[in-house]
Amino acid sequence: MMDLAPLVAGQILRVGYYTTGLFVLSIVINVINQLFFYNRKEPPVVFHWVPFIGSTIAYGMDPYQFFFASRAKYGDIFTFILLGKKTTVYLGIEGNEFILNGKLKDVNAEEVYGKLTTPVFGSDVVYDCPNSKLMEQKKFIKHGLSTAALESYVPLIADETSSYVKTSPNFKGQSGTIDLTAAMSEITLFTAARTLQGEEVRSKLTSEFAELLHDLDLGFSPINFMLPWAPLPANRKRDLAHSRMREIYFKIIQARREAMAQGDVTLKEKETEGTDMILNFMNSTYRDGTPVPDKEIAHMMITLLMAGQHSSSAISCWILLRLASEPEMTEKLYNEQIQNLGAGLPPLQYKDLDKLPLHHNVIKETLRIHSSIHTLMRKVKNPLPVPGTDFVVPTSHTLLSSPGVTARDQRYFKDPLKWDPHRWETRVEVEDDTDTIDYGYGAVSKGTRSPYLPFGAGRHRCIGEKFAYLNLEVIVATLVREFKFFNVEGKEGVPDTDYASLFSRPVQPATVRWEARS
Repeated sequence: MMDLAPLVAGQILRVGYYTTGLFVLSIVINVINQLFFYNRKEPPVVFHWVPFIGSTIAYGMDPYQFFFASRAKYGDIFTFILLGKKTTVYLGIEGNEFILNGKLKDVNAEEVYGKLTTPVFGSDVVYDCPNSKLMEQKKFIKHGLSTAALESYVPLIADETSSYVKTSPNFKGQSGTIDLTAAMSEITLFTAARTLQGEEVRSKLTSEFAELLHDLDLGFSPINFMLPWAPLPANRKRDLAHSRMREIYFKIIQARREAMAQGDVTLKEKETEGTDMILNFMNSTYRDGTPVPDKEIAHMMITLLMAGQHSSSAISCWILLRLASEPEMTEKLYNEQIQNLGAGLPPLQYKDLDKLPLHHNVIKETLRIHSSIHTLMRKVKNPLPVPGTDFVVPTSHTLLSSPGVTARDQRYFKDPLKWDPHRWETRVEVEDDTDTIDYGYGAVSKGTRSPYLPFGAGRHRCIGEKFAYLNLEVIVATLVREFKFFNVEGKEGVPDTDYASLFSRPVQPATVRWEARS
C-alpha cells in the first residue's frame, strides 16, 4: 500500500508556502499604497505594516502614548487603522470642538455605541432611540438631580461609606492592607444605589443582585463593538441578567403604583420633595404627552446604576492610590476638615463641601490624569471639511476625540503627568456662560474650549457630573476621617494603567496599607 504521509506532508507544506506568500504580498501592497497612492485630501494615515490590524495593538496597549507619538509625526489630525476601520483622530481643543460639538446631521454617537450598550441598558433608551428622545430622557434625569436631591444625598453617602468600613473584614483591627479595586467598586455601588436608586434597590444588593451586576457588566467587552449578538457564554449571561434586573425594577414600579393609589404618605412626601429618581421617571412625560413606559423606566434605572459605576469606582481607587503614595496629602485633607468644620468633625452636610476646596481639587486633579474614558467616537454621516486645512473626512471614517490628551498637554498644564492638587488653587477653569446651547435638556455650556473635559462635552456630556463630584468628595472625606493610607512595603508611586477594557483602571491588584486613626 502506498505511503501517503510524504504526499500529505508536501501538500501541507505547499499550502503553508502559499499562505505565507499571500500574507507577505498583502503587506507589500499595503506599504506601497501608503507610500505612493494616499489621498492628499484626507488626513495622513499612521504608517502600519499589517492590513486590517493596522495600529490596533499600539492603540490598545497605551492610547495616550500612541496619540502623542502619532501627533509628533503627523500633527493634530491623522487617521489610523482600527480593526480594518479608518479612524480619524483630531487632538487638542480645536479637535474636541470639531468632534464633540459637531452637528447632529454630521456626526453620530448612536451608530458607534448602540450595539454595545443596548443589550446592557435595554431598548428605547440612551443609544437605542432617536437623539431627540435621548435629550428628553437626560432632562428627566436632570430634574432628579436637583439641588434638593443632592443635599439629601450627602448624609446617605457618608452613612453608606461608614457602614462599609464598620462591617467589611478588610478594615478589621488597627491596620492592614486592602485591594482597592474590589472595595471601591462596592462602596461606589452602594452609595449610588442608596441615592439614585432608592431604598428598595439598595435593600436588594445581596449576593444575587451582585452576581446580576457582574454578569451584566460582561456586556461591556470590547468584542461587542463588533459582535454583540455572538452566542458567547458572557453574552448569554448578560442577556439573562438584564432580563432579571428589568423584572426586579418592574416589581418595584408596580408596587409603588399600587401604594400611591392607596395614598401612601411616604411616597407622597418623596413625590413632593422630588428627590426620588424612580418617582421622577414615573411622573415624567415626553413632549407629545406620552408617559414614560415602565419598560423605559426600568431601562433608565439600569443605565443609571451601570453607566457611572466604572468611572466612579476607578477614580475613587486612583484617589486613594495617590493618597497612599503621598501620605502627607491625606493629612492635609484631614486637617482641612478639622480647621473648616470643627475639631469634633460633625456629620457631613451639603453646605460643608464648599468649605473643603482641597478635597475638591484632589478629585479634579485625579480626574485630569486618570479619566477612565480615553476615547470618544462618532460616526461620520456627511463629508466633513476640517476648518483651516485642505482635509475632508469621508463618511467611511469614524471620528475620535481624546480630551485626556489636552489634559496631559504641556501647553495647558505645567509638568502635566505630576499629580498636584495644589495647581487648582491658582488655576480656574471657567466655562463661557455666553457660549451655551440647549440640546433639549436645558441650556448648557458647549465646554469644548477648556482643556479639562473629564465628563465630555456637547450633547453627550455626562448628565451626572455634579453627582459624581459630590459622591467622590463625600466618600473621600469620610475615609480620610477614619484612616491614613500608605503604599505597601517595597512599592513606590502608583500602579500602571490597565487599558485592556473599555474603561481604563489601575492594574490589579491595587493594594494599599491603611492605619486607623486613634
